[in-house]
Amino acid sequence: MDGDFSASRRLTVLSGPSGVGKSTVVAEIRRAHPEVWLSVSVTTRKPRPGESHGVEYFFADDAEFDRLVAEGELLEWAEFAGNRYGTPRRPVAERLAAGAPVLLEIDLQGARQVRRSMPEALLVFLAPPSWEELEKRLRGRGTEPEDVIARRLAAGRIEMAAEPEFDTTLVNTNVHDVCLRLIALMTDPQGVTPVSNREV
Repeated sequence: MDGDFSASRRLTVLSGPSGVGKSTVVAEIRRAHPEVWLSVSVTTRKPRPGESHGVEYFFADDAEFDRLVAEGELLEWAEFAGNRYGTPRRPVAERLAAGAPVLLEIDLQGARQVRRSMPEALLVFLAPPSWEELEKRLRGRGTEPEDVIARRLAAGRIEMAAEPEFDTTLVNTNVHDVCLRLIALMTDPQGVTPVSNREV
């Protein structure tokens, strides 16, 4: 599916609770739709096995992150589960100015910041099929201690309650289908469905 992005040059934000599969969806978009520019976030969290600097994230220490915030170089940033995450401002602005489709994968706090600074952005909420499935996915990672999982689950309840703030919701039952719907939404901004009509 190639899609004509000429009619929609706005920013698309993908958000949702931790463990819902945002990174998996983004990896599939990166593989199948290289025409979409995916912003790479900066984070103070340590790399997980298989992650590379500049691919999944730019990994920074606290001092470097502080500098980026102080100098206004982040479009948005937030703290989550004891780590900070942020979106470099300049590359996003450059891609949007060039007319490229831009996708951000960020958390609820970041999505709210983008909504305030760029109200024309399309906010897409990625939801799990059920709360039980979300908890299963988080525990199934096997990469984090129980206290971190507990914090992510607590945050997840807050994030799930924020779903109505988004322009539309995609339920992550199948990664391929979610990617097709996300590309369709980016291609046709008039095709956004209301949150009350969740898309599976």
